[in-house]
Amino acid sequence: MIRFRMATGLACALLTMLGAPQGWAEDIHEVPQARSEVVLSFSPVVKKVQPAVVNVYASRTERQARNPLFDDPVFRQFFGNRDVPRPGGPTAQSLGSGVIVDPSGLVVTNYHVIDKMTEVKVALSDKREIEADIVLRDRRTDLAVLKLEGNGPFPVMELGDSDGLEVGDLVLAIGDPFGVGQTVTQGIVSGLARTQVGGSDYQFFIQTDAAINPGNSGGALADMHARLVGINSAIYSQSGGSIGIGFAIPVNLVKTVIQSAKNGRPDVQRPWLGATLQAMSGEIAGTLGLDRPGGALVASVLDRGPAKDAGLKSSDIITAVDGQAVDDPDGFGYRFATKPIGSVANLTVSRAGKSVTLPVKLITAPEVPPREPVKLRNRSPFSGATIVNVSPAVAEEMSIQGVHDGVAVSDVDQSSNAAEAGLEKGDVILSLDNERIASTKQMQRLTDAAHSYYRLTLSRGGRLVETDIGE
Repeated sequence: MIRFRMATGLACALLTMLGAPQGWAEDIHEVPQARSEVVLSFSPVVKKVQPAVVNVYASRTERQARNPLFDDPVFRQFFGNRDVPRPGGPTAQSLGSGVIVDPSGLVVTNYHVIDKMTEVKVALSDKREIEADIVLRDRRTDLAVLKLEGNGPFPVMELGDSDGLEVGDLVLAIGDPFGVGQTVTQGIVSGLARTQVGGSDYQFFIQTDAAINPGNSGGALADMHARLVGINSAIYSQSGGSIGIGFAIPVNLVKTVIQSAKNGRPDVQRPWLGATLQAMSGEIAGTLGLDRPGGALVASVLDRGPAKDAGLKSSDIITAVDGQAVDDPDGFGYRFATKPIGSVANLTVSRAGKSVTLPVKLITAPEVPPREPVKLRNRSPFSGATIVNVSPAVAEEMSIQGVHDGVAVSDVDQSSNAAEAGLEKGDVILSLDNERIASTKQMQRLTDAAHSYYRLTLSRGGRLVETDIGE
């Protein structure tokens, strides 16, 4: 006769949590004698969590171009200027999930669920559908916060501590995959601090084998204490369905976004370091006399900023933030971003083989020089682009790396000259016709002049691009 034995640690944890019959946990090495001794259930956790997990339906009605009739002076005399929704026209739609995190009705979801959407409805587990306002969008973390209309209190999910997670911990993923209705899947934490996943600027994901499918985005990753430990965000898949590799944004990063929304801000304030970091390769580690790569290498330090004031230097290697180890720049970015503005973070730095601790003041990036936005409306190839002066604040906001001057493209109109010329949001224009660009006003003056071709130098994603573009 074959006897099945449960792993001692897991069995005790499950039985204690789920309220198994008294005495069973102490006698786990014996064959179960009754059905009640082998039926385990996550229902107590689900019952506590489910009311706070919602479905998010976002949409945007396309607007048609102005009817030529509206430009008729007689028509405008009686009806005025107007843009109207296309009658019965196409509507862009998005489906996802969300989590209520405050009794007043604050809901956290993914940025990509409501990106470019204008109307949002939220369906609660009790079948109520409630209109919601988008109060905060944060592309960099791929998070957004909604506010439910109407009076609360609404059911809330308790926030946990993602730093307390360990590989092998049991978790539940709750959301609305494929729009079939609220669904619960179970798995374990497969990995922590996953970087190079994509989807946000802060690459520090929780990996789980709990099934996450399209529509789960923005849903809850819950621990066995019914606490929120992550927001389900992405999957690795070649088919579009779950293959057991899903990723969630750690709740400790989510907390910073929630706090910004509670403070009434439409954006997220983050601490600014004032230095450029790069990943350590084996070759660089060997050059520095290290046995193996690890930490975030300081490539450069701005003349003015918290890093300079703290004494950080080029070639320093940041290995920890407030005692929490970092393996690469992404790990540092996550740890640094979760620190509150106005406090101090202690950086552990390896310098010439010695370990030093540097206290860094946590302040927001300054907007110096002012951005002074200009929308180019001339006949040049740049017409239709909106440009701003590059400052530390703009660089942080637009994820610009290694560039500290020039003008940044903050927006490009569709079907404009700039779009046809290949300009993209986030490009930094450094020079035009070999003249260094220092301000938006200078860029406007140079492009107002009639030219057949322009010699353009710009930075795109950290790469230098030189090209000729014509009208």
